[in-house]
Amino acid sequence: MTDLRSDTVTKPGVAMRAAMAQAAVGDDVYGEDPTVRELEERAAELLGKKAGLFFPSGTQSNLAALLSHCRRGDEYIAGDIYHVYRYEAGGAAVLGGISPCPLATGARGELAAQTVAAAVKDDDPHFPRTRLLCMENTVSGTAQDLAETKAAVAAARRRGLLAHLDGARLMNASIAQNIPAKKLAAPFDSVSLCLSKGLGAPAGTVLCGGKEFIGKARRNRKILGGGMRQAGIIAAAGMYALENNIERLHDDHQLAEELAQGLAEIAGTNGATVSLGTNMIFYAPAAADHSPLRHHLKGCGVLVGDGRPAFRMVTHLDVSRKDIAKTVAAFAKYYKSRKRR
Repeated sequence: MTDLRSDTVTKPGVAMRAAMAQAAVGDDVYGEDPTVRELEERAAELLGKKAGLFFPSGTQSNLAALLSHCRRGDEYIAGDIYHVYRYEAGGAAVLGGISPCPLATGARGELAAQTVAAAVKDDDPHFPRTRLLCMENTVSGTAQDLAETKAAVAAARRRGLLAHLDGARLMNASIAQNIPAKKLAAPFDSVSLCLSKGLGAPAGTVLCGGKEFIGKARRNRKILGGGMRQAGIIAAAGMYALENNIERLHDDHQLAEELAQGLAEIAGTNGATVSLGTNMIFYAPAAADHSPLRHHLKGCGVLVGDGRPAFRMVTHLDVSRKDIAKTVAAFAKYYKSRKRR
């Protein structure tokens, strides 16, 4: 199967598995795993922060960040399509008593500075205390404009807010814009970097920020059950990813562009639309074609996302140029067969 559902489906290759097998390990809850410490230091350096903390997942790292920045009764601001608000089971509210304030994002997933400023509550007992701005990069594959990001964070800081970045795919943004990751991360007090998406590790996220913040996050990681023992086996995969799989994101972006171009030629005559951002393609077929097209693609050995009205296709290190050609051919075959009926 050609699996385009997400870049989370990647599998560790031979070299990454060898690094995992050879990893030096210790008890990370005691702070004694050398490979975990090396990964945390490397990620913090990459993002221009003082310290890092290894987590099993990005969702847990974002939740620990919110718990570390906010108290019960506080509020965080986030885009209404951002992962931390929409796809993390309401964890901040459920476990932290932290209220979300979702804001409408622009066409590229951005939050405008004036929108952020207008959302901050006055110091009034009727309202939760607005404490934190959460942003995301990339947003549905779209790399965020650095000047707009800085403006939004500056607007939040003028009202005394802290700022957290869900940088699950931050390296895709860095590569696409040719901007160092630490420059994209600089406006924020904390940043989470996922290792198990385009970077290809089987699990793990590193949360980075100041030393005091990471101390709080370590306690919250324990509360959330995220403390692991000989975690260096997993961390070694993350180290391999940071050392070998950042620059190769260029390949994913190139393949995504080729796929989008191939599908655009097909879509134009069949009432469909195609959009592209870094390693993500969104294909919106005519409503009547949505389910039968996905079923047809699966029969051709191509798995795609199930979103509506557009389904998502994501290129990653397990997708080849041959897979792209196979996918375009499968789309063409569907429309050709439909015309015969």
